[in-house]
Amino acid sequence: MIIVVGSINLDLIANVDRLPGPGETVRGSGFVTAPGGKGANQALAAARAGAQVRMVGAVGKDSFAADALALLKAGNVDLSGVGQSAASTGTALILVGADGENVIAVVPGANDSVLPADIAKAFLKKGDVVLLQHEIPLRTVEATLDAARAAGAVSVLNTAPFLAQAAGFLGKADYAVANETEFDLYGEALSLSGRDRQARMRDYARKTGRVIVVTLGGDGVLAATPDELLAVPALKITPVDTVGAGDTFCGYFGAGLSSGLSLQQALTRAAAAGSLACLKPGAQPAIPLARDVDETLAAAR
Repeated sequence: MIIVVGSINLDLIANVDRLPGPGETVRGSGFVTAPGGKGANQALAAARAGAQVRMVGAVGKDSFAADALALLKAGNVDLSGVGQSAASTGTALILVGADGENVIAVVPGANDSVLPADIAKAFLKKGDVVLLQHEIPLRTVEATLDAARAAGAVSVLNTAPFLAQAAGFLGKADYAVANETEFDLYGEALSLSGRDRQARMRDYARKTGRVIVVTLGGDGVLAATPDELLAVPALKITPVDTVGAGDTFCGYFGAGLSSGLSLQQALTRAAAAGSLACLKPGAQPAIPLARDVDETLAAAR
């Protein structure tokens, strides 16, 4: 079972020819809404990868809540751990440029009401894989890492968004997943040694005894264990929209670990899924199905 403890949002997405600078207004060419939130995105990705998934989080009592949960319901994600809050459903305001790059502002809303007491809704047990991110209160994230360890579950912490105060508990996660910018910032916060990113990744793995995974966009993925460094290339694509690619990677990665894939295999499948997620607009609507990922990998081989 995959347990996701994290955020649930409704994404408000505007397409623009180019991303605006500070104080600048640009004309938009399209607007859509779509379910989002890093937690919900990862839950749906894990479900589409073929795993059984339970979501623990919160939405508001407003009109956004049903839309935010719609694709999770359609994907047969267990939503019994999702509570209702007096706060508004979380929202993400997203601008997507013509080159596929984006800027995002997140309003947490109900996500801030996901507290350590809610971990009981996860029903953690040995062998579960727990996915976490930084869009709910950090005390809840750390408490869930502790609860996962106590239950014998495997924890995967996506370190986004970067929050310096999270540096103190990254090493509690069995697998930490960061993009290159986030890892470099955490490397400074943790005073990791090494002349380059790979050396600092090795230093992190040696000091913590855990695995660090760093996503590099079009350059693929690196992972350091206490014993080795692994590299996985990305698919060669022309991105339409990179929103949700990292979450797709995390969901597929967790599902791969849960199904017994080796680290190399889980990284390869997750990297392919993350690349395919860039070929369609939006976060959850763009998450590929398992058969599409597996067909793509078979063709690549």
